[in-house]
Amino acid sequence: MPDSDHRRLIPLLGDQLTPHIASLRHARRDRDIVLMVEAEAEATYVWQHRKKVVFFLSAMRHFAADLRDAGWHVDYVELDDPSNTGAIDTEIERALKRHGADRVVITEPGEWRLAEAFRDLRDRTGVPFDIVDDDRFICSRERFEAWLGNRRQPRMEHFYRMMRRKTGLLMDGDEPIGGKWNYDADNRGAASPDMAFAPPTDFAADETTCAVIDLVAGRYPEGFGDIDPFRFAVKSYDAERAFDDFLKHRLAGFGDTQDAMLKGEPVMNHAFVALYINVGLLDPLDVCRRAEAVWRTGDAPLNAVEGFVRQILGWREYVRGIYWHAMPAYARRNHLGHTRPLPGFYWTGDTDMACIREVVHQTRRHAYAHHIQRLMVTGNFAMLAGVEPAAVHEWYLAVYADAIEWVELPNTLGMSQFADGGLMGSKPYAASANYINRMSNYCDGCRYKVKQRNGPDACPFNYLYWDFLARNRSRLDNNPRLSQQYRTYDRLADDRKTAIRDDAAAFLATLD
Repeated sequence: MPDSDHRRLIPLLGDQLTPHIASLRHARRDRDIVLMVEAEAEATYVWQHRKKVVFFLSAMRHFAADLRDAGWHVDYVELDDPSNTGAIDTEIERALKRHGADRVVITEPGEWRLAEAFRDLRDRTGVPFDIVDDDRFICSRERFEAWLGNRRQPRMEHFYRMMRRKTGLLMDGDEPIGGKWNYDADNRGAASPDMAFAPPTDFAADETTCAVIDLVAGRYPEGFGDIDPFRFAVKSYDAERAFDDFLKHRLAGFGDTQDAMLKGEPVMNHAFVALYINVGLLDPLDVCRRAEAVWRTGDAPLNAVEGFVRQILGWREYVRGIYWHAMPAYARRNHLGHTRPLPGFYWTGDTDMACIREVVHQTRRHAYAHHIQRLMVTGNFAMLAGVEPAAVHEWYLAVYADAIEWVELPNTLGMSQFADGGLMGSKPYAASANYINRMSNYCDGCRYKVKQRNGPDACPFNYLYWDFLARNRSRLDNNPRLSQQYRTYDRLADDRKTAIRDDAAAFLATLD
C-alpha cells in the first residue's frame, strides 16, 4: 500500500494478534493509529464460554502492550469503558473522528458477519476502506477457488495433496515421503487407562490476566463455563513454549492414539495449540515445518507427524476455503431437515449417557475437547437425534476457545451434521455405541448397556443409529458409502425394526 499524507486507522481484531499482520506491513508508527476494541457484541453474540472470553481479552491486552513497546500508537478500548458502544464497527466510527483519520486499513476478518459490517460501515461513512488479504493462511482464497474450479465433490484429500506439493512438506520431490499421502489408517488406535500422558504446559495468570478474569467474572456471573483455573498462554512467547512442549512430549504418541478418548484425559497426546494458531500467536506453516523437523531427526514417527500436518495444512486450510466459497448461504444449510432444539444437557452435562456427560463436563472446565470428542460424541449424538444444525453450530462456536466461525462452521455443518449434503464429507459420521466403546473407556460403569440393542437399558446410540438411517433413507439411500449399512438394516426382523422406532421415539420424547 503506497505511502501518503493520510493518517490511517488500522483496526486489529481479536484473532489478528501478530505484528506480521498484513494491515501493519505498510503502516507508519509515527503517524498511523492502531485500534483495538473489546466489544460486548463479540463476547455475547453467542453464549461464549467465559474462559474463551478471558483468553481473547487477555491475549489482546498483552498484544497491545507489545505494540506500544514497539513504538505503535495503540488506541485500546476496554470492555468496561463507559463510552464503549459495544460493537467494532461503531467503535471504528468513533475512532475516525477522535483521531482525524481519513482512511481505514484492515486485514480481512475471518467471519462473514464482520466482513459485511465493514462493508456497510464503508458505505455509511464514505471513508476509504482498504481491506487487505489475510496472508497468514497458507492457501489464499483465490488459490482455493482456482483449485476448486468445477469440482462437484471437492474432497480434502485432493486439496491436501496439492498443498503438500505447494509447500514441499513431507515430500520427496513430487512424491510423498514414505510412499503414502495419508496415514489415517495408522491413527485409529485405542488407548488404555494405564497409559501415561504428559499434560500441556500451564501458564500462571499474570496481573493483566487476573484483571481480565475479575472483569469477566463480574460482568458475566451466570455465564457458561469455568474461569478458574485459567492456564492458557496469552503471549506469543508462551504459545511457542506450549508448542515446543508438544513437540518434545506428545507428538511422538499423537499418531497412534489421536482418535482415542479416556476419562479424565482431556488432552492426551494432542497439541492443544489450535487456539494459539487461530488468533495469531503461532504461525501455521511454521508449526508444520517444525513438526516435520522432529520426524527428520528421528524423534517422532511418520504417521504422527503426517497426522499433525494434515490437521493444519489439510483440514484447517480446506475448511477456510469452503467457508468463504459457500457463505453466507452455507450457514443455513440443513440437508437432513433436522429441527429438534439442542438438549439442555449440552450446557449442563446432566445426562445418564456417560460419554456425553464426560465431554460436556470437560468442555465446561477447559473450553476444549479434541476432534473425535466433538465429531463422534457430541456431534454424532446431535445428528442421530435430529438436532437443528444451526443450534449445534452455535453451541460449538460458544463453548470452545479455538472456535472461530470460519473454522467451526464447516466442521460442524459439514463434517459433524452432514447439513451440507456432502460438500465437505462423503458420508454422515454416524456411529452406534460400539464405536465409542472401542475408542474410549466412557462406557465403563455407564447406566446404559453398550451391548444392549433395545429396551430401557440399551445405550441410546444403538437404536438412534438405526433410526437415523431409517428416517433419512430417502436422502441417504443412494450414498454408496452407506449401502452396506442399509443392507444390514433390511435384514433386520420386523419386530426389531419396530423396537428401534419405538425406543428412539420414547427416548427423543424425553429430550423434548
